Amino acid sequence: MGPGPSEIHPRALQALAQPAIGHLDPAFVDLMDEVKDLLRYVFQTENRLTFPVSGPGSAAMETCFTNMVEAGDKVVIARNGVFGGRMTEMATRLSADVVTIDDEWGQPVDPQKLEAALESNPDTKIVGFVHAETSTGALSDASKLAEIAQRFGCLTIVDTVTSLTGSPLYVDDWGLDAVYSGAQKCLSSVAGIAPLTISDRAVEKINQRQTPVSTWFHDIGLIDGYWSESSSRSYHHTAPVNSIFALAESLRLVKQEGLERSWERHRKISQTLLTGLSQLNLEMMVEDASIRLPQLSVVKVPEGIDEAMVRARLLQEYDIEIGPGLGPLAGQVWRIGLMGYSCRSENVERLLGVLKEVLSDLPEVSSSSG
Repeated sequence: MGPGPSEIHPRALQALAQPAIGHLDPAFVDLMDEVKDLLRYVFQTENRLTFPVSGPGSAAMETCFTNMVEAGDKVVIARNGVFGGRMTEMATRLSADVVTIDDEWGQPVDPQKLEAALESNPDTKIVGFVHAETSTGALSDASKLAEIAQRFGCLTIVDTVTSLTGSPLYVDDWGLDAVYSGAQKCLSSVAGIAPLTISDRAVEKINQRQTPVSTWFHDIGLIDGYWSESSSRSYHHTAPVNSIFALAESLRLVKQEGLERSWERHRKISQTLLTGLSQLNLEMMVEDASIRLPQLSVVKVPEGIDEAMVRARLLQEYDIEIGPGLGPLAGQVWRIGLMGYSCRSENVERLLGVLKEVLSDLPEVSSSSG
């Protein structure tokens, strides 16, 4: 019940255990087409270029940046947590002209700040932001941010690692361009495989590059030769076949439940958790429900409590994992995940009961120990 990976669904585990087949086997090629169609459903897009990247969410992030950003391109990055900072690092390594806008951790990206940054930098080509910031539990208005970017003629790179199938996401309706996620969060599949979708607008920019993509492995033009619908798929790399077996089953589960039902389940069960945490006198990092992630609750550690000891007892004595804070929030918060298969009422009830017991008999320590 941490910030990821979530508990893998039993059906995905069974799929993972199937005998391996070749990554160009006709049966696997058929599965690739099914996976792409299912990914279009969960992303709510018709983008042709929709496939899973072989690697974690950060590999998909890097795929977006290395293909869309050339040296000297002006890129505006919104930072309101760890992963906006990671976007900044990637753009900087590509020798982009990076402009950052910052919001307090626990707050969403401020659309007014983005608009002001683009007014001051009319030559901006790319806007990058995180839809659901995993380090803080804050949800930004991706639709509004994309609308502003489009008004200034910019493409968007959007991190949906924690939001995909857990919060409403409409790639086409919102006009998002390069959108990536991870299989280990609300999809409840295995880590190391990362859904990605690229709009036709973004493909056009990639095709107009003046320089080659800086890395061979992440070159979308080469990857597309393998994942395209063409009858003559070309070898690019040995795809993680069994991980894609598991991803396919996880996507089928989402389709069976229905996206809207999945979003509602996360919202409803999260409310049960929040009610219980409030009864334990625990406060949320993100107080405003309209900008708080249902699938990831970031809880303030009470003063005088050794947060690491609480996590250790939950794990060692009760086999429950919750996550620590990252960056400046280290030692100050717990991150509790309700993602995908982990988002079940019995998990919430058990965690609340155990947390009450642990907090009631934990010896207080100096707050500086966190």
